[in-house]
Amino acid sequence: MPALRTAAILGALLLILLPLSASAAERIQVFAAASLTDAMNRAIASYEQTHDVEVVPVYASSSTLARQIASGAPADLYLSANEQWMDWLADQGTTVAQRVDLLANRLVLIAPRNSRIAPFTPGDGSAIATHLGPGERLSVGNTDHVPAGIYAKQALQSLGEWPALQSRLASGDNVRAAMALVERGEAPLGIVYQTDAEASDGVRQIGVFPDTSHTPITYPMAVVTPSPSPATEALRQWLASDAARRIFTRYGFTPLTGD
Repeated sequence: MPALRTAAILGALLLILLPLSASAAERIQVFAAASLTDAMNRAIASYEQTHDVEVVPVYASSSTLARQIASGAPADLYLSANEQWMDWLADQGTTVAQRVDLLANRLVLIAPRNSRIAPFTPGDGSAIATHLGPGERLSVGNTDHVPAGIYAKQALQSLGEWPALQSRLASGDNVRAAMALVERGEAPLGIVYQTDAEASDGVRQIGVFPDTSHTPITYPMAVVTPSPSPATEALRQWLASDAARRIFTRYGFTPLTGD
């Protein structure tokens, strides 16, 4: 009987301790631009296989994420799709430490997969507006605050197409929302990042905007918590490592830093 009683006590203790053990992994909150969704999900899955942490990603427009962080959202790392919103966050007095330019991207013109629009290079003879029918719109990220939309506005202004297209824009809350309109055939053309176009089966790339038509598309990364844990610092370093670079490259990004 004493042996049975001892076994029962040990079994009960084990049941109590198991949930504690299962929840022991540290959580790291990563706020990342929507255009990083596929690549970051893959990178996180790879990282968690060899590290006892739970990485929780939050994806949205860089502007939305920056405002949430400035308002106190519990983020550990922030990856923006442009320098502007990282600078803005620092200007608000938010911790922005260990900042590094992590990735680069390109801006492309897309159409639905079954579109008959022939490929062309924006600014090279064929105006985008001439490919829009009556009442049709060009899908872009919001040109006031979404990085992809800001880059798109710069490119259209540089190429002299802004006056004809300014009133014919369909604005999305982030670049993936802008691409969704084209995927569903609700817009005949859209401007997104090259990585987004490559990740979608519903669109095809019509042409790449000249790099000189907009500021460089750079993704800075920084620690945004006042007291980062060793686990946060380890993840930050890994995201700039050769192992992570290979994943980002596979998804079409151009790494700017590494081991």
